[in-house]
Amino acid sequence: MSQSAPTREVARRVFASEFNDAGYTFTESDDERAPVYALLPTGESSNRVFFVGTLTEKEDVGDDSEYWRGRIVDPTGTFFVYAGQYQPEAASKLRDLEPPAYVAVVGKPRTYETDDGTVRVSVRPESITEVDAATRDRWVAETARRTVERVAAFDDEGNEYARMAREEYDLDPETYKAAALSALEDLDESGDELAGDESAADDTAPDDAAPDETDPAGTPEP
Repeated sequence: MSQSAPTREVARRVFASEFNDAGYTFTESDDERAPVYALLPTGESSNRVFFVGTLTEKEDVGDDSEYWRGRIVDPTGTFFVYAGQYQPEAASKLRDLEPPAYVAVVGKPRTYETDDGTVRVSVRPESITEVDAATRDRWVAETARRTVERVAAFDDEGNEYARMAREEYDLDPETYKAAALSALEDLDESGDELAGDESAADDTAPDDAAPDETDPAGTPEP
């Protein structure tokens, strides 16, 4: 019997401010190999994420082998990415990049609990691609739009993930809408023009091209 190859989950666009609050994870089946999802506070599941920001720091924090930590900043906060021997391409990219640099990252959310019970969220990168400022601005504009759409749908009847977010988090989704709108305001004039042209973002989605070049199966949200 032939078996079809598993398809990869869509990579969700999310700002750092929301991603770092997504400390609750879950699976949707009892299969031990079932995908693990992070629950975004705006009411969406995320097995993979897609973000663009400025790599400001990198450090090899490994003991016996290389294990790279990267600090990547977007207009709302900071993502931390970790790549080692099991993510050789991403680790090699972090090794070679010289901060500051704009990068596009596709990867999986990871959570861990500290001794005091705090849940920390980071990303295990599948691909890291150096990009330009215009690509970063396009990502900000489109991610802001996606965030506002999720917040607008938060109270919709039948929005299962929003219901889960209300149960698991004591967080106001409007906070993330405000952060998204503030990120748009921080864009330069060309970024503002693109942010106001939703059809352009939908039709061209140029920021999707960068991660897809290195990870053809790593398709961000359409």
